[in-house]
Amino acid sequence: VQLQASGGGLVQAGGSLRLSCAASGRTVSMYGIGWFRQAPGREREFVSLRSWNGRDMYYADSVKGRFTTSKDSAKNTVYLQMNNLKPEDTAVYYCAASRLSGEVTRPYDYDYWGQGTQVTVSS
Repeated sequence: VQLQASGGGLVQAGGSLRLSCAASGRTVSMYGIGWFRQAPGREREFVSLRSWNGRDMYYADSVKGRFTTSKDSAKNTVYLQMNNLKPEDTAVYYCAASRLSGEVTRPYDYDYWGQGTQVTVSS
């Protein structure tokens, strides 16, 4: 499975960005696509997870109500829509694929990773 993340950028607080994660390869073997983020000097943290069939979605408390995920099946792409962005959302964002089902929030439970995309929110 190969993952390609894109869509990061610089935005003012209160603004929005949409990240994309394009998947290719044996995606049928994956349970879902997760999003993680890592700020300088901090550990990589879970943001959200969407099962490949779209039935299950999980979000970190810090982003609930502001971030949502969606999927374009024709493009094999999962999106992370980020609204009402805050300076503390500034980080490198990664998408990852896991074969485990359920609320999988630990980075080491993910098998494949895309490259990161930088999100910077100015105050």
